[in-house]
Amino acid sequence: MKFRLVLLSSLLAVAAFAADATGKWSAEVPGRGGQTRQVTMNLKADGAALTGTIGGPQGDTEITNGKVDGDTITFTVTREFQGNSVKMNYTGKVSGDEIKFKQEREGGEGRTQEFTAKRSTT
Repeated sequence: MKFRLVLLSSLLAVAAFAADATGKWSAEVPGRGGQTRQVTMNLKADGAALTGTIGGPQGDTEITNGKVDGDTITFTVTREFQGNSVKMNYTGKVSGDEIKFKQEREGGEGRTQEFTAKRSTT
């Protein structure tokens, strides 16, 4: 019985440390030539799984391979540009109503971009 209580307490403690990424997030993401673009993310965390969409000029795109590990989230977005698939990998650190992201094109082509998303109240 004691073991079960300790195990349950441990599991609840781990869950308490997991940051809440669920919700609508918005960010100004750096683009080419110093331009920025507005991005909206709708995320849903369910245990260690993360699902949702990321919006942009071409509309909403489903995220894949979404994971939650404590206050860190990761996911991939695949978009089509001129007949080519481009995968972008995102890693974010959730802190309250902000997520600090690093975005990198799969294969290491190009530079890593950093931006901060803020939880939307609307």
